[in-house]
Amino acid sequence: MPTDKKIALITGANKGIGFETARELGKAGWTVLLGARNSVLGRAAESKLRAENLDAHFVLLDVTEAQTISAAAAKIQSEFARLDALVNNAGIVDKQDGRASVAGVAGVERVMQTNFFGVVAVTQAMLPLLRKSKAARITNVSSGLGSIARNANPQWESRWSLLGYCSSKAALSMFTVQLAVELKEERIAVNAVNPGYTATDINENRGYQTLQQGAAEIVRLALLEDGPTGGFFETAGPIPW
Repeated sequence: MPTDKKIALITGANKGIGFETARELGKAGWTVLLGARNSVLGRAAESKLRAENLDAHFVLLDVTEAQTISAAAAKIQSEFARLDALVNNAGIVDKQDGRASVAGVAGVERVMQTNFFGVVAVTQAMLPLLRKSKAARITNVSSGLGSIARNANPQWESRWSLLGYCSSKAALSMFTVQLAVELKEERIAVNAVNPGYTATDINENRGYQTLQQGAAEIVRLALLEDGPTGGFFETAGPIPW
C-alpha cells in the first residue's frame, strides 16, 4: 500500500555495495526494494535485512531482460505507487574483456548490455514512478575507471585496463549528464558515483575499502532532497569526467 516513507529501488541489491546501500537506506527509515535477478539470492537478502528490522522487499529484476524490468515497474506501481530514489548499481565484468587491442567483442558487448544499456532501460521504465516523488534522485554507480580524464593522465595508475568495463562507465557518464539536464526542471537529481576500490565479488574481494565505505557516497546522495545534479562524485568530492 502507498506509504509516507521514502522508497528506493536498488538494482543488484542481493550482495556487495548494492546490499549495503539498501541496508544503510533502510537504517535511515526508508523502504528499500531489492532488485535482483536471482530469486533465491534476492529473498535471502530480503530476509537478512528484515532480521535487522528493516523494511526490505525483494523485486525480481534482471536489467538485461525487458520483461522483468516492466514487471518490476508494474509491481512497484501496484504496491508502492512511486519511487523517491533509484540506485542503478547492477554491474558485471567479463573474462573476455581486456586491453583495447585484444578485448573480445562478445565480452565487451555483454558488459555494455548490463552496465550501460541495462541502466538506460531500468531508468526509463522507472521514470513515471520517480516523477510521482516530490524530490526524486537517480544515482548511477560508476567507477573511477570510467573517467576519461583519469585514463588520459599518464601519471594515473589504473588497476584495470578493461575496454568494455571502462567504456560502459564512460557511457554511463554521458547518460547521467544528458538525463540531468533533461530532468532538472522536474526536480529529479541525476548523479554518478565512484564508490572506490571496494572489496566485492567483481574484483575477487581485493578492494581495500569496506562495503560501508563503498556505499557511503551513494547513500549520501540518495538522502539529499535538495542536492546537486549532473555531477560525478566520490567520498573525497567531485571527480573529472
